[in-house]
Amino acid sequence: MKILLMTDMEGVAGVKNSEDWCAPDSRFYSAGCRLLTLEVNAAVEGFFAGGATYVQVADGHGWGGIDIELLDPRVEYARGWGAKAWPFGLDESFSGVAWVGQHAKASTEYAHLAHTQSFAYINLSINGVSIGEFGQLGMCAAELGVPAFFGAGDLAFTKEAEALAPGIVTCAVKRGVTPGTGEECTVEEYRKRNAGAVHTTPVQARAMIRKAAEAAMWKLKKNPPPPIACKAPFERVAVLRPERAGEPVRTARERHPTSVIDLMAMPMDLK
Repeated sequence: MKILLMTDMEGVAGVKNSEDWCAPDSRFYSAGCRLLTLEVNAAVEGFFAGGATYVQVADGHGWGGIDIELLDPRVEYARGWGAKAWPFGLDESFSGVAWVGQHAKASTEYAHLAHTQSFAYINLSINGVSIGEFGQLGMCAAELGVPAFFGAGDLAFTKEAEALAPGIVTCAVKRGVTPGTGEECTVEEYRKRNAGAVHTTPVQARAMIRKAAEAAMWKLKKNPPPPIACKAPFERVAVLRPERAGEPVRTARERHPTSVIDLMAMPMDLK
């Protein structure tokens, strides 16, 4: 059974904020990459124990987040998808798609480092359903008939995933503590807004992920969850926060008659 494992950094236990951890010039970027890679290895161990025959790890963090020298040697590593990134190498030959290090969508209450693509987003929706990075790939996977079956990250993300993809197995490794949506914030204000969290220690987080990933793999083999529900035609609406106080929000709206994958590849038409 082939598995695509999408990765991100902000949902990893021990990654404390964006400025210090998530960019190449951040003080603890190398440590963040190491923590992410070890969480990925824990999930990979669980997947193979549960019957996976192949795992491809997609390095989905904006600047990259996987330390390939630490990565489980049984997997293949993917980074760089050409001009049309979506759906990040996924095709009908895969049995399931999973996430590690995932954060919640923009404007999520009690989320840690929540955003969608960037901290500029207030909301993104497809056919009226508010989604984040999980939902975007999950809907692309659904178009290919591939179920979203496992996700690890902060608690708010796991709740988001369970609501959008009934039957998914999740593992929460930290929880945000900031109430409210932050919709009133500028981009820079929102970047710094959701840095408070209570973390599981990395060693314990990896043990939890390994156990949950194996359980998810057994479930995928015996009683796979359905792909995320989505039906053509597709309309994407993005609402972006202002760069500076006093400026208006910006909105983009695009449509595609048949394919959410092709919709995701379309540039935003900001108004």
